[in-house]
Amino acid sequence: MRRIRRPAPELPVSLPAVGTLLNEPAYAQLVREYGRGPVVEAIREEIESERSGAAGGRDRLSVIEARLRETVAPKLRRVINATGVILHTNLGRAPLSQAALDALATAAGYSNLELDLETGKRGERAALLSGLLTALFACDAALVVNNNAAAVLLALAALCRGKEVVVSRGQLVEIGGSFRMPDVMRLSGARMVEVGTTNRTRASDYDGAITPRTAALLRVHTSNFRISGFTESAPLVELAGVAHRHGLLLIDDLGSGAAGPIGDEPTVAESLQHSDVVTFSGDKLLGGPQAGIALGRGERGVEAIKKMSRDPFARALRIDKLTLAALEGTLRLRLTGHAEQIPVERMLHTPPEEVRRRAAMWSVKLADRGVETKLVEGSSAVGGGSLPEHGLASVLLAIAGPASRLATALRTGDPPVIARIEQDHCCLDPRTVLKGEDETLIDAVEAAAQTVRR
Repeated sequence: MRRIRRPAPELPVSLPAVGTLLNEPAYAQLVREYGRGPVVEAIREEIESERSGAAGGRDRLSVIEARLRETVAPKLRRVINATGVILHTNLGRAPLSQAALDALATAAGYSNLELDLETGKRGERAALLSGLLTALFACDAALVVNNNAAAVLLALAALCRGKEVVVSRGQLVEIGGSFRMPDVMRLSGARMVEVGTTNRTRASDYDGAITPRTAALLRVHTSNFRISGFTESAPLVELAGVAHRHGLLLIDDLGSGAAGPIGDEPTVAESLQHSDVVTFSGDKLLGGPQAGIALGRGERGVEAIKKMSRDPFARALRIDKLTLAALEGTLRLRLTGHAEQIPVERMLHTPPEEVRRRAAMWSVKLADRGVETKLVEGSSAVGGGSLPEHGLASVLLAIAGPASRLATALRTGDPPVIARIEQDHCCLDPRTVLKGEDETLIDAVEAAAQTVRR
């Protein structure tokens, strides 16, 4: 019988020990750059990949070095916002002014955050901003916390805990991250009393719901949606009449915090004419960093802000020195009449013809680099839940080519450019591109177009 000779089994590939690689000069250099722990972990991962056969003969050193670079690369990166959405929540909402950035850099070291330089005694960080806020908005008291949801939570907890707060059913809003007004109310310890219907609530509805347990009336501005058609809502002046006739507080959650007229957005000044406490965001229409601002008017408002500042929640919700500094820089620009230096303010009021000139300049420069574009009429959005139906006339730069692939190439470039797809075109809106970013943007578009051609 003929014997069949079987091939000898392949011997397992001998892989180096981690310690052996660490002694090699190239890996020792990686240890100096990235630290021993991360290098050891990266080597172990690569050796395991090679053992399982997933490595495919790739260069070991290059793979390990790339893995280490990815590990330490910044996750929070600068992007160019060419979407036309001014307060883009995914992109960090309001970009800061140079004055705010300078103030932030100054405060990054040691500062007199809680030191009275005249007396040498401990100071209050709240006092650093309260004077600016009361002067800017002509109110009587002010407090700043870390966002507007926190400001509303603190107001309800400090002023209404264990009591009732009357609010319209049409104002039980949900903000980003599925955080709902009923949740805020429950966390505060106040009891929410709903009145009216989704589309119609009158001042008499509030009046009829008041009991000896009622502490306040709450108006929540529906900044991130609109109800149209057969609707009615009680004007703030009527709510003030009901609240003050019963000796109650009127709290107005203004949301976006318009410092001046813009569309149909109620302004802070208008709210303060009737409300005892007004809350709004610092990083929306005000154009500053993320913060929640609470303002008080009159004796009731002053006493309310004092109670809020003394509540245990206040310390948990207070802002840090960097936010404080950036907000101070923003407020000073507004107070001194230089609001046009705030990027959000400038974007909101840039006329369409100026946007067109900028888009045309981009088109000419890109044509010189072999990138075909055209100008199309479009609109920008305020974003951030502000003025949801208020578009700003704009002119877009549409890039010739497959829209989805171009948008991806732009987003994954360096720096990332965030475009938008409209009518099957990859479009860039100059309104939201910051000053000084034009040449960088043009380079990025050229690189993306070359990537798509390959």
